[in-house]
Amino acid sequence: MSCLICRDLERAFEAKHGEYIEACEAACYRVCKKFAASKNVDSERARNELEEHQFACVSSVKQTALMR
Repeated sequence: MSCLICRDLERAFEAKHGEYIEACEAACYRVCKKFAASKNVDSERARNELEEHQFACVSSVKQTALMR
């Protein structure tokens, strides 16, 4: 991706998703799943922001068109 915003949003999503995975693997997950659920919500928000930007992003649209 050539768009800086796309790259930043993708990095943010990967970080949030990684935090969710870590929360699911933590020992406290068996006791309290609220922390993992909160991290999942953060991950989904980051993914939604990325997808919304990619939908409107000119360079993302061009890249998708080239892939077809």
